[in-house]
Amino acid sequence: MSYRVIALDLDGTLLTPNKTILPESLEALAKAQQAGVKVLIVTGRHHVAIHPFYQALALDTPAICCNGTYLYDYHAQKVLSADPLPLDQAQQVIKMLDQQAIHGLLYVDNAMLYQTATGHVTRTLNWAQSLPEHQRPTFLQVDSLSAAAADAQSIWKFALSHPDTRALQQFADKVENEMGLACEWSWHDQVDIARAGNSKGKRLAQWVESAGYQMSEVLAFGDNYNDLSMLENVGLGVAMGNADEAIKARAHRVTGTNLEPGIAETIYREVL
Repeated sequence: MSYRVIALDLDGTLLTPNKTILPESLEALAKAQQAGVKVLIVTGRHHVAIHPFYQALALDTPAICCNGTYLYDYHAQKVLSADPLPLDQAQQVIKMLDQQAIHGLLYVDNAMLYQTATGHVTRTLNWAQSLPEHQRPTFLQVDSLSAAAADAQSIWKFALSHPDTRALQQFADKVENEMGLACEWSWHDQVDIARAGNSKGKRLAQWVESAGYQMSEVLAFGDNYNDLSMLENVGLGVAMGNADEAIKARAHRVTGTNLEPGIAETIYREVL
């Protein structure tokens, strides 16, 4: 067995467009865990928004959340390591957002906050309402993101969306160039802003080393630009068939879309 760790992005990768996990994936991942392989969720999501998937996979590993901003222990319900956004930088981003009339979610502590319910926020709220109450993430509408940020203990990231992706790209470029923050596309119309240096690949490498493994022993699956730091630095980085061509070109291998059993097929071929 050459791969001892399986790292999984969620949206666009393990999850179907309906936010479900294929039964083939569930079965293959369960068999991998039974064989002693560690399975990790490595996601752009807040830890409060991965309950149903973590429980369906019956994991015993911590989750890497918000594009590597922090490592969260579900069983102990605590953050193990983190590099949150400094408050002054968060406040500067909020000021710039107000000037550009761009809205989104602010991820803090144990909740996701929003001031204006834009398309992305509404889609996420609708998904949350479809879950059983005990699995619903905490979404809070606030009068002021600035005031809410000042009250937070930890600011994980911003998840910004805008119907004009060019305007969103220009905003991300401005934030990167002027503030030096990490801006990564996590969906076709969403840019995530986090502390400089944070990435899925970096946090994954830290956990892998702490657990006594090597990155060459990791099999990783992803579909978007925020997955590249992971896909390019593991033993086998697999891009989904629904990924952009630029992602596929930089991954080690390409499998089927997130509606096809490519994850399971790869696990049977490479792990089991």
